[in-house]
Amino acid sequence: MEPEEITSIGIEISGGRHPFTFLAVDDTCRLLAQGSGHLEDVLAFCAGQTAARVAVNAPPRPNQQVMAHQETRQSLFPDLSPGRWTQLRLAEYELHQAGISIPRTPSQPEDCPAWMRLGFKLYHHLQELGYQPYPGEAERQWLETQSNAAYWSLMNHAQPFHEKTLEGRLQRQLVLHQISLPVSDPMRFFEELTRHRLLNGILPLESIFSPEELNAWAAVYTAWCSIHHPENLVRFGDPQEGVIYLPFRPQESNTRRAFSDVGY
Repeated sequence: MEPEEITSIGIEISGGRHPFTFLAVDDTCRLLAQGSGHLEDVLAFCAGQTAARVAVNAPPRPNQQVMAHQETRQSLFPDLSPGRWTQLRLAEYELHQAGISIPRTPSQPEDCPAWMRLGFKLYHHLQELGYQPYPGEAERQWLETQSNAAYWSLMNHAQPFHEKTLEGRLQRQLVLHQISLPVSDPMRFFEELTRHRLLNGILPLESIFSPEELNAWAAVYTAWCSIHHPENLVRFGDPQEGVIYLPFRPQESNTRRAFSDVGY
């Protein structure tokens, strides 16, 4: 039996001085906490939760070479040429087949970028805190998501603009606003963009989230859906190396149909 209150937490991992960005919401999607910092900062917050669902925008471990197993390839992708598509996870290949490409996870930790290695450490410490993989019976659970793919899913498979661009940030925040998350309407940006401001290089960006914050919002929404609307999540991958969960809009049946093409 699940506790009455479960905190939803979304974590983004990137480079820079403060590589972790996190958000937390309650059962009604009311913002409880937000911040950025280091691994110990995120772990301190997660340790203080009695019951929580943590969604992380990073893989939990290196590629376990499931795509290199001949039996896997024959059972799932009989037409796949031998030797091709072996240096990525099953989840990453399935998402590529569905229409969205995401970063590939190497099989050796030393070949992984720094942000992935930070993710491996985060999952390891979450396990030490008692967090268990979703789905399960534990009061504290974690799951993997992929924020760019989450926006693609919520946009009914339209390719998102690049997350670092202004148009990409506006687009992602508009998606969040349309699914009734507590974010400001990004269209106000255009109301506040005057000729004077534009000519003087002043953009009204105060209410537009950073790429890291937007990725954390996608992750926290995935965590929230896993508690309150698990039927609005789809999964990709193999538990042996990592399952990616993505939210989708239930009224958009095309999402389900496209995902069924890769076996879900």
